[in-house]
Amino acid sequence: MKVERIAPILTVDDVPRAIDEHTRILGMHVVMDMGWIAFIADEAGRQIGLMTTDASAPVNPDISVFVESVDDVEATHAAALAAGVEIVHPLSDEQWGVRRFFYRDSSGRVINVGTHI
Repeated sequence: MKVERIAPILTVDDVPRAIDEHTRILGMHVVMDMGWIAFIADEAGRQIGLMTTDASAPVNPDISVFVESVDDVEATHAAALAAGVEIVHPLSDEQWGVRRFFYRDSSGRVINVGTHI
């Protein structure tokens, strides 16, 4: 499996306000904004996600791990099942062009694993 990027996701009350605050303070810029979620990044591509409520999952993830391919997502999903962790959002093809799933680790953190399709 090849990881392309890892980004923490902050749950916020107001995405536009959070974008304004963090971009002004950290000097980052918006690389994606879907209204309910946005990602800001620095010039090197390091990212932070800002989310109100996930559009299709029952919980917000704490971190997003994007992998290289659909095969990587499916292999990671199989590994999560084999590890016996809770799958809190099933393996899904989302309407915005991402294949993903969420699992909860033993500390209670929710990890989103996905790739663009």
